[in-house]
Amino acid sequence: MNPIQNQIGTVFIPVSNIEQARDWYCDILGLPVDGEILYGHLFVIPMKGTSIVLDSKIYSEDSIFRVPAFHFNTDNIEEAYEYMRSKNVNLTTLIEHNHWFNFKDPDGNQLMVCKC
Repeated sequence: MNPIQNQIGTVFIPVSNIEQARDWYCDILGLPVDGEILYGHLFVIPMKGTSIVLDSKIYSEDSIFRVPAFHFNTDNIEEAYEYMRSKNVNLTTLIEHNHWFNFKDPDGNQLMVCKC
């Protein structure tokens, strides 16, 4: 039996300011800003499925995601796009192929929303 599981546990996102990143991600995901910042540099976003950990200790301009490493799911891509636009999120693409769009977080990490 292989000791490495066929499962992703956590995705780490490098952020420059852990408090500001926590507030921004919780806002766009519609989550309450609760939970503690661990060790002064980590915040675990309460997600369904694979976790996301914001980490200010690993941040550098060289470590930000230049291409999306994962995507957030949506059932309605148009509604998701308009929602992000209403939040003044830096949208870096239009809705492509009626299926996905990219955006940047305040640190410049390239992220994606995709219709599932």
